[in-house]
Amino acid sequence: MHPKIENLIEEAETRYLKAEEIEAFKQYAISIAQSLKTYEFLRDQEMKIFQPIADQLVAAFPQIPQEILERSLKHWVLVLRYSAMAMLINDAQYLETNLLDWLKGIVETHQSTEIETKLYDLLQNQLKTLMAPPALALLQPFLSKAKTILIEG
Repeated sequence: MHPKIENLIEEAETRYLKAEEIEAFKQYAISIAQSLKTYEFLRDQEMKIFQPIADQLVAAFPQIPQEILERSLKHWVLVLRYSAMAMLINDAQYLETNLLDWLKGIVETHQSTEIETKLYDLLQNQLKTLMAPPALALLQPFLSKAKTILIEG
C-alpha cells in the first residue's frame, strides 16, 4: 500500500480525515483503479504481448540456440509480471527485492546482456503498440527500473 495512504489510515484511527486528506485518498482510489485495469490488461494480453516479441527475437538472433532465447524471454515475462504487481501496489522495492536481485545474477552469469537489451526494446515497442499512453505511463517506471538493474547494472 502507498505510504501516504497508510499514514491517512493511521490518522483516521484518532480523528476524521481533513478535506485535503480525503482528496488524497480519492486520488489514490482513482490511481488504484487505473492500475488494476492496467494489471488486468497485461494479465489478459500476455500471449499477445510476447508472441511477436519471441518471433522477432528469433529473427534477430538466428545463431543463438533457442533455449537461450527462451530463457531470456522468460526473464522478461517475469519482469513484466512483477512490474505489473509493483505498479499495482505502488512499490518499486517489491520489484527489486522479489525479482531483480536474483535475476541480475542470472543475466550476468549467462552473459546475455545483448539479448536482454533487445528484449527490453522489443517489449517497449510492443507495449507502446498495445497500451494506451496513460496505462503505459503507470507501468513504465517499473520497467525502467528493471532495465537499469538488469542491463545497465
